[in-house]
Amino acid sequence: MEVAEVLPEFADAFAFEEFNRMQREALPALLEREENVVASAPTASGKTALAELAICKALADDGTALFIAPLRALTNEKESDWDRFEELGYSVYVVTGERELNPRRARRADILVMTPEKLDSATRKHDSRRYDFVTDVDVCVIDEVHLLDADRRGAVLEVTISRLRRLCSPRIVALSATMPNVDDVAAWLDAPPACTFEFGDEYRPVDLNAGVKTYTHGENSFADKYRRLYRALDLAEPHLREDGQALVFVASRQDTVQAAKKARDEIAERDVPMGARGDYDFHTESKELENDTLRNSVLDGVAFHHAGLSKNDKDLVEAWFKEGKIELLFSTSTLAWGVNLPARCVVIRDTKLHDPLEGEVDMSPLDVLQMLGRAGRPGYDDVGYGWVVCDAAEADKYRRLLRDGKEIESRLADDVDAHLNAEIAMGTITDLEDVMEWLETTFYYVRGQSQPEAYDFPNLTKNVRDTLEGLVEEGFVETGEDLSIEATPLGVLASKYYLRLDTAARFARLCEHDQIGDGDVLEAVATAAEFDSVSARQSERDAINAVLVGQETGDLEAGERKVLAILRGAASGTTPAELRSDAWVIRQNSLRLLAALRAFLDRFHGPHAANLARRLEARIENGVAEDAVGLTGIDGVGSGRASKLSKEGLSTPRDVVDAGVAGLVDAGLSEGVAERVYEGAQSLPALDLEWGTFPESVATGESDVHEVTVRNVGEPARAGIRVTVNGVEMTSTSTYLRDEETVPVGVFGANEDELEFTVSVAFPGEPLVPLEETRTVAVN
Repeated sequence: MEVAEVLPEFADAFAFEEFNRMQREALPALLEREENVVASAPTASGKTALAELAICKALADDGTALFIAPLRALTNEKESDWDRFEELGYSVYVVTGERELNPRRARRADILVMTPEKLDSATRKHDSRRYDFVTDVDVCVIDEVHLLDADRRGAVLEVTISRLRRLCSPRIVALSATMPNVDDVAAWLDAPPACTFEFGDEYRPVDLNAGVKTYTHGENSFADKYRRLYRALDLAEPHLREDGQALVFVASRQDTVQAAKKARDEIAERDVPMGARGDYDFHTESKELENDTLRNSVLDGVAFHHAGLSKNDKDLVEAWFKEGKIELLFSTSTLAWGVNLPARCVVIRDTKLHDPLEGEVDMSPLDVLQMLGRAGRPGYDDVGYGWVVCDAAEADKYRRLLRDGKEIESRLADDVDAHLNAEIAMGTITDLEDVMEWLETTFYYVRGQSQPEAYDFPNLTKNVRDTLEGLVEEGFVETGEDLSIEATPLGVLASKYYLRLDTAARFARLCEHDQIGDGDVLEAVATAAEFDSVSARQSERDAINAVLVGQETGDLEAGERKVLAILRGAASGTTPAELRSDAWVIRQNSLRLLAALRAFLDRFHGPHAANLARRLEARIENGVAEDAVGLTGIDGVGSGRASKLSKEGLSTPRDVVDAGVAGLVDAGLSEGVAERVYEGAQSLPALDLEWGTFPESVATGESDVHEVTVRNVGEPARAGIRVTVNGVEMTSTSTYLRDEETVPVGVFGANEDELEFTVSVAFPGEPLVPLEETRTVAVN
């Protein structure tokens, strides 16, 4: 069945000319019916075409398609792959957290591509002008719906799809690798039997011979990696000698590089005939690689692939592997979910991996099956070989997985309180009846019916009611006399900033303190529930102690001290080498938590505390000194330029404006950069304080009110103005400061020798150091 015959106007949107057997069987349900579709099929059997068929039908009906990709790295791949749709006049727009959203482009897009997390965030804000496009979706394609069973991420996908269906009722097309309980997913999504497909192994283009191989576990984990590597090479070697290709999955990006280096030496030692050092053309092509280690490796037929490589290098490695120039490829699991790069032999060297936030964790069973599914090259091999290398104690677990597959479970029970709070905060749940209706839209409910004992189904309703009562007791939700349910400001902020509820409660408690300093803010973030599973390795302890020397951290656990050390190191731009492997992930999560804490402080404490959090956020992001942090508020000024300018005596945006373009050039900036930085500094607020005829003395018992003018000579912004006398707050106001604000200051003859009046102005949304000025009045 030719594509051009079935879809003449979309023939160029497909990467092939004929549909295969599996695609032909699903085609009528996708193109001739309107109901939801669920299809489970072996890896590499052509599921992507089912997604494209569903998208083509939506486009033909002048609709909008949404494609949910399991990983952020894959959203970029889809953008590249679907240039074919762009060439037909349809627009593809990727929405991820790492890109600035263009709402106009999103509204006009014919095909939207998002991750579950980004879709969750967007649907929570669906009633805002910025994210209203998300309710205008006609078909939603879920790629790899077995992600439902992933820790934390699974619950996000589950509640987001349930929410999207309530918001705009799109057609759902859910695709998955082989799963035994496809009927449960179909029941959840209301897909009728005629639109539910369970394609078995007979639809695999190449048979799979999968098994488990053990290795002898030693005392040293570093040495164990090499034991597993040699085991993997033993399994791959026969295929490499027969001009086959091998794909070896390892735990981390760094491991791909180290394993490839060691494998090159071992392959040479074993005298395996590999590599293309005599191929002049390939030698020339390899110079296009940006990564030096990779450039040296590919000529020996060995390479590595991970999400940290440049797009250029990843594209070249993928192309050369497909052409057979690379015969042995080491990769992280990302490759298994994305690019279709089959190999005759697939070996999973590592079944455990180090997660910066969770410590050592088992690789997900879904990941294991996904990786093994890459074994066997259609058109080249009759059979593919897949091996799991593991400790003997775990061999039976993996044998059962390979024999029986993995039923998809709901993970909602783990986070039901946070997700229920989010629905209430959005206003989609307003009473107890709504709670029950919401529960019945979840996969959790369907799976509970299917497995009543495992899910404690008889008590499911009671358990969710208990969760609701807990939200009320903890202050996230309040109930009315008419049994209505409404989120409190605390509940709204917890949902808006995607916080674990324990963290939100901790942030709220911090806001009750009278005085809040840097240490309080950093400790609140370091002890957040999001970092509960962070562990400190023995090799990291000395570095952590060195960073925190002289600071009181007696009540903190080892993992919390590690997070705190990384935050303090990042703020000063000096993260110890021993902590750098986990520092990036912890820092990125901390920036999100600091932004949330800033909102809590702004709402429940005041603008000055919020400004403190904003400055710490900027310091951790840029690694700049406390006195120069305001420079990072200027567009185009990061850590490097901020350090350069502060060394030249320009430590605030006001200094930059006063210096002018010429002064910035003198400070070492090029003229073009100096002009941009100068303009950026002018777009920030800038303050002058005018004390007027403020007295130098006052008689005991006398009092008078004087006025201090706060003048903003820069751009308008929200500001907090605080007046203290001898350290005690007299007045505090929050205002949108356009031009000027007059602040009354009462001068009174108290029982003191002198009075110190301080006016302080802080901007909660900007990393500017607060402006503070003091006047001393003698009491006669």
